[in-house]
This record gives sequence, C-alpha cells and structure tokens, in this order.
Amino acid sequence: MSDKPRLLPGPDHPITITPTGKRVVVTVAGKVVADTQDALSLQESTYPAMQYVPLADVDRSLLTRTETRTYCPYKGDAGYYSITVDGQTVVDAIWEYVAPYDAVAQIKDHVAFYPDRVDSIQVG
Repeated sequence: MSDKPRLLPGPDHPITITPTGKRVVVTVAGKVVADTQDALSLQESTYPAMQYVPLADVDRSLLTRTETRTYCPYKGDAGYYSITVDGQTVVDAIWEYVAPYDAVAQIKDHVAFYPDRVDSIQVG
C-alpha cells in the first residue's frame, strides 16, 4: 500500500491530453533528438502545455536512464533520462511516466523534455 496521495483531475485541477496535430522536433547541441508527427499536448491546470513525444520517435542511442525519480499525484511516478550529444551530457532533460495513472494513460510510452534543458522544442 502506497502512502502517496493519488488525485483525479477535475474542475480545480484539469488535465487535458490532445493530439498536437503538428510536427514536433527537439534539438540538443544542434542535433535532432526527437522528431514526430504523433506528439500529444498535455495541458495541466494553469501550467504551460507540454509536448509528450512517443519514445519510439526519440533517438534512444543518446539517452541514459538516471536514478532520479519524482512523483505527481495526478500522473504517478516519473523516471528520467539524460541526453548526451558530442560528449556533452544534459542531466535529467527528459521525464517519463512508465505506468501513468488511468486519467492520463495516453502518455504511456511518451516522454517530455524540459524546455530549459534542450536547445529547442519546435511545434509546427
């Protein structure tokens, strides 16, 4: 039994997930790390919308899973990846909910990038 709080999205804390409908390209150190037409846009409460990219559309050869873990009562436990390009590593640049809660099940097998840890996240 977990003692972590588990909350459902609702009027006080809405979460919507919709297909982005546009190409999403993520670059680090000038190299394309992700390129997809299948991103999901997750809008949580008043936070900026985040692009969740299918892990299959990320260059996994550049990723290293880290020991970092965080918890969101609406989405579940998150794990992290660092990105290494040309010998330079950006630590914990990506997060992933491996087993997201039912309310956000669509983001399974997707990852999100910290905008301030990558060069760019281009949408469209």
